[in-house]
Amino acid sequence: MRAGERRWGGWRQPAAIAVAVAFLLPLWFMASGSLREPGTPPPRAPELLPRPLSATSYERAFDLVDLARHTVNSLIVAGLTVPLAVLFASWAGFAFLLVAGRTRTVLIGLSFAALMVPLTALLVPRFVLFRWLELTDTWLPLVAPALLGLSPFYVLLYYWSFRRLPTELFEAATLEGMRPLAMWRRLAMPLVRPVTVAIALLAFITTWGNFLDPLIYLFNPDLYTLPLGLRSLEALDRTNYPVLLAGAVVATAPVIVAFVIAQRYFLHEDRGAGWLGR
Repeated sequence: MRAGERRWGGWRQPAAIAVAVAFLLPLWFMASGSLREPGTPPPRAPELLPRPLSATSYERAFDLVDLARHTVNSLIVAGLTVPLAVLFASWAGFAFLLVAGRTRTVLIGLSFAALMVPLTALLVPRFVLFRWLELTDTWLPLVAPALLGLSPFYVLLYYWSFRRLPTELFEAATLEGMRPLAMWRRLAMPLVRPVTVAIALLAFITTWGNFLDPLIYLFNPDLYTLPLGLRSLEALDRTNYPVLLAGAVVATAPVIVAFVIAQRYFLHEDRGAGWLGR
């Protein structure tokens, strides 16, 4: 091992701990603030644990707004969106691999161009389209982007990962008479499993925190997702910070659980041939 690599190895763990602390401290203060008595003002200085500890803010938050229903609604929307996004993004990325020449270049260029289009520029035409189809006030407008892979970035990431796989593998499968769908299912997808986990996690976080689309398309409070539930909570008790933080903890916990479940795929030494070129 070189001297520079040894020095970097010695600093790697403290640097990782410092980054982890920087990310965990806001979460800790959010959780500790939610355990204060409802109605108490924010502390003048950061406190690790409030005195006395109280879970009354959570009871108050669930009494003011039906957070349980909103959480279930968000889970349903995410449960529909994430698998569809992974499926269609991987199909599109594998299709990029199969086409050759100028067609592939044009498709990749269009995907990069689509990444540059602001989402706000599509709000009005999308709303007009879904209202004409009489799909507003349903969850379908929230799930429909998954049919396009949710984001061109996911399609390009899949294409890049598939391209890193040995071409001899697909050539041999073609000689064996394997069809493209079978190659996608039996060869390509198992070898890029960590990429699939990463895309699924990103899609879940994007869907879970989506506030603008539910605000535009949903009118029935029974269909509200959790971001709209937090907005209602803030409108009903604007200055009750422990109650607002309790709602924020409820909204943040599923994302943390999802990351904890997924992180073993990122930290595993053998990530597969499609992960970062290895």
